[in-house]
Amino acid sequence: MEQIPLPAPIHYELILQLLEKQTMSAINNNQELRQQVSQLIITLRKAAAQQKRLEESCQASSVEVDHRWSLNHLGGKS
Repeated sequence: MEQIPLPAPIHYELILQLLEKQTMSAINNNQELRQQVSQLIITLRKAAAQQKRLEESCQASSVEVDHRWSLNHLGGKS
């Protein structure tokens, strides 16, 4: 079976750090926006955890995962 392309885990971490460190501090006291950003952070953490479970399932099924770093990754194909 062909490798399954998935985002590299660092992509989740980069977005989470941006939201937690920069976005949250930029919206300061706006409680409504803080709540929306908090929900976004929760959703991204869930997505990262779900991807990890998918990768574990792939490993158990002997299916290789190809962590992609960009959309330009060709994976040896043209």
